[in-house]
Amino acid sequence: MHCEFELAKNLYWIGGDDKRLGIFEGHHPVPKGMAYNNYLLLDEKAVLFDTIDRAVEERFLETLDYLLADRELDYIIVHHMEPDHSATLETVAKRNPAAKLVCTATCKKLIGQFFGPELEERTIVVKDGDSLETGTHTLAFALAPMVHWPEVMVTYDVEDKILFSADAFGSFGALDGRLFDDMYDFENELLDEMRRYYTNIVGKYGTQVNELLDKADTLDIEMVCPLHGPILRDHIADLAAKYRKWASYEPEDEAVVIAYASVYGGTRDVAEKLAFKLSDAGIHDLALFDLSMTDPSYVLSEAFRASNIVLASVTYNAGVFPKMNELVDCMVEHNLRRRRFSFIQNGSWGPIAGKKMMESIERIPEAQIVGDLFTIKSRMTDEQDAELEALAKSIIDSIRNPEEPVMADVHQLAPEPTPIVGATKPMAKPPAKVAVYNSAGIPVAPGMEGKVKIEEKEPEPVKEKAKTKVVQIWRCTFCGYQAEVLKGTDMDTYVCPVCLKSGPGQFILVREKEVPL
Repeated sequence: MHCEFELAKNLYWIGGDDKRLGIFEGHHPVPKGMAYNNYLLLDEKAVLFDTIDRAVEERFLETLDYLLADRELDYIIVHHMEPDHSATLETVAKRNPAAKLVCTATCKKLIGQFFGPELEERTIVVKDGDSLETGTHTLAFALAPMVHWPEVMVTYDVEDKILFSADAFGSFGALDGRLFDDMYDFENELLDEMRRYYTNIVGKYGTQVNELLDKADTLDIEMVCPLHGPILRDHIADLAAKYRKWASYEPEDEAVVIAYASVYGGTRDVAEKLAFKLSDAGIHDLALFDLSMTDPSYVLSEAFRASNIVLASVTYNAGVFPKMNELVDCMVEHNLRRRRFSFIQNGSWGPIAGKKMMESIERIPEAQIVGDLFTIKSRMTDEQDAELEALAKSIIDSIRNPEEPVMADVHQLAPEPTPIVGATKPMAKPPAKVAVYNSAGIPVAPGMEGKVKIEEKEPEPVKEKAKTKVVQIWRCTFCGYQAEVLKGTDMDTYVCPVCLKSGPGQFILVREKEVPL
């Protein structure tokens, strides 16, 4: 059986839904299933935009054969090598032996890893600004690394003004026959799952998302075709504006998320009582989550929306309750900046969960702690009501009279975008690497030199001690990966194992330490 939809003249959607999938990527609940989108252009050259997941392989192949009829594919554009979009790549390539695979240089390596050298040799490597003529259409390419793998690119159809956006602008959830965004109530049916998809899939990489948005801003886009979720033709500007906020870690609303981890109800009761106090004071945009029942992906999504987050946990095994620990790690790993955090801890004999949560959250840049740590032992007492009232007041004051934290502008730190349509910019010779340190001797991040008091000097040499070695931690300025290497390692030639970038200035020194031999 074949199933297709003509989006524009000779351009077809040929994707499918998987309603039996309960967990996406082995991690995120998808109670409404997932949509897998790919597209076929039948111009003078036949072009397939990505392949598809094994779950919907049979119908995809039948539809592809039906539309091609007696033709073969000329090109397979590989935007993203994750198996939900590339699992059937080898099958399609073998059925179309003359087809060339169009992809980025990084993607070419991944094709070899997944499918071997024979398929890798059939690739045409493209870069920013490159284009492909297919007859009456010009397809222009732009790299979008870490949105959300390092090999990702997007394609712009110049004639039809369509952006094939890979994982950007996608959503959790099956289509159920409604292919376009204007077939839904955008605010009430789509936005929450689009936010949850963004925050959990690419939320860590705001700088890279902003770079892609800069490129897209140069285009006249009438339709966005993502790899998951509805095709956009009515709410393109609305979703792009949301992406700007999310990518810059700017809260959408002055709102409060309260997440609690409770075993026997004591911590839950305090969280609920705090919610009533906030609501009674006029703070009605509240979301209360029981982490024993709610997956962290939902809480993270709401945390990206809200300005204030309250974390309440029982102490467990002299630490944080596992479900809360998972959420805290999730927030730290996704770089949830520019939020105000408050903490509640419980412990019948040794409450310590709050201190440990605070230590983790303080690793997030631009995180603000609001109010004092509220501690109960087993159950809250009547005498502690004034203390909880004080915490509620601190949260309310932070919403009604927000401080202006010193923030690094994520958008301004993004590299100058390369136009999607037009000639590729020549590669400039990188400047000589100069170590810049603040007055405390700590390296200053690129782009922040003018915002802190600095002095240029060589770092103090670290004296070797007997039976120890000096290890340095360097952070990739592109994806944030921290490499732990021996002092003296040439970081100008070190290749980041996450984003595969290298070169002078690619890594900045975070700290160094002595460790036993």
